[in-house]
Amino acid sequence: MMQCEDQDTGLNSDEITLSLADRWIISRLQQAEAEATDHIENYRFDLMAKTLYEFTWHEYCDWYLELSKPILFDDQRSEAEKRGTRRTLVRVLETLLRLQHPLMPFITEEIWQSVAPMAGVSGETVSLQPYPEADQGLVDEAAVTELEWVKAFVVGVRRIRSEMDIKPGKPLPVLLQNWSQSDRDSYDHNSSFINTLAKLESVEWLEAGSTAPESATALAGEMKILIPLAGLIDKDAELARLDKEIGKIEKNLEKTEAKLNNSNFVDRAPENVVQVERDRAGELRTALEQLTEQRQKIENM
Repeated sequence: MMQCEDQDTGLNSDEITLSLADRWIISRLQQAEAEATDHIENYRFDLMAKTLYEFTWHEYCDWYLELSKPILFDDQRSEAEKRGTRRTLVRVLETLLRLQHPLMPFITEEIWQSVAPMAGVSGETVSLQPYPEADQGLVDEAAVTELEWVKAFVVGVRRIRSEMDIKPGKPLPVLLQNWSQSDRDSYDHNSSFINTLAKLESVEWLEAGSTAPESATALAGEMKILIPLAGLIDKDAELARLDKEIGKIEKNLEKTEAKLNNSNFVDRAPENVVQVERDRAGELRTALEQLTEQRQKIENM
């Protein structure tokens, strides 16, 4: 509302340019519409609510609203691009309100009254609007694939920040290893999205065979995202934190393995209960391996 109210939301016949993020969210909306309709027809209103919640929160709010900012706030972007993003913002939201109306009628009605005019929709009430239907002609598979790559890149950097306890606002230098031309093209097309959401200081493309400094690592497909650790963290404090976490996991793993090595428990407990413990042991071993590897990287700095 802050970015679209009293702004050009594409209601006239002026030129519209849709960004990768616009085409992605429109494509994902078609899937959400199809799933919601299927759940209604099968009387699974719980699954309908889950589908719409996950799309609204995890895709429209968590990703698309953030992806719209590099376009709307960039003076170098054309008015056609900004108009396309504003139109997508309000049209997807208006569609979501119609999708959600059977589940939460009063709040959707209230919001729809404000959003509908910006989306070019007229009528007295959302209750009399047609229920949205998926249009597979609006699905852009290439946009979905490329945007998922962008998300993997951003999530990888954010995960490293979280694991290494690096401040969210600190710009980070990134080294990219084992990359393909497709990866480079995807970055070049979407650097404004990636640099804004991941908060990058710089990006360096390492040639095959080149040696990288000790780094935290994440993946975007086959490409390795490396963030050099030197100068980013307090080595002693991070080692102390990791030692504490490793000790906690080792203690829990010891308890779980002792239970699994107890024949009375394995033979007498229900199979599903035993399987839960086996799964837990596997998860603890994986976490221990990852933390031990991370500790070694810090130690080598």
